[in-house]
Amino acid sequence: MGVSEKRVFKKLGYNKDESEKIVSSLNKLLANYHVHYQKLRNFHWNVTGGDFFELHNQFEELYNEAFANIDLIAERIRVFGMKPYSLMKDYLTHADIKEVSTDLKSREMVEEVLRDFQVLVDNMNECAEKVSDLGDTATEDMLISFIKSLEMHHWMLTSFLK
Repeated sequence: MGVSEKRVFKKLGYNKDESEKIVSSLNKLLANYHVHYQKLRNFHWNVTGGDFFELHNQFEELYNEAFANIDLIAERIRVFGMKPYSLMKDYLTHADIKEVSTDLKSREMVEEVLRDFQVLVDNMNECAEKVSDLGDTATEDMLISFIKSLEMHHWMLTSFLK
């Protein structure tokens, strides 16, 4: 048996099965984040009413953060030598977060964002548990920082609705 036949997939100390589990979980999060990101853009562009200035700016802040996190997730997938989802059809197929209309009232937009936060945090916690079980502390750390930020945004938007 030649040297090439004895080689076993190993990237960062993870075997192929472990890497695929991590990447599969990250791709699910990536899909959810992309749909959420586009929803935030929709709300930013289409919010109206007395809350316009405040929510227009808030939605922009949120979509900029989402964009940065999407990039970090995709690059983390590449660290494992695999490819992140990159087609809209993949995002829409694999995401639990769904698209919504462009004509929601501002309160409905905020409620929708809060529902998305719950889906994202649940998804992040599932992913963090999976990567923690595999000893992937770098991905776990990234996810924990995302969760902390979304929890803060959730609190603020919940307070806004009261």
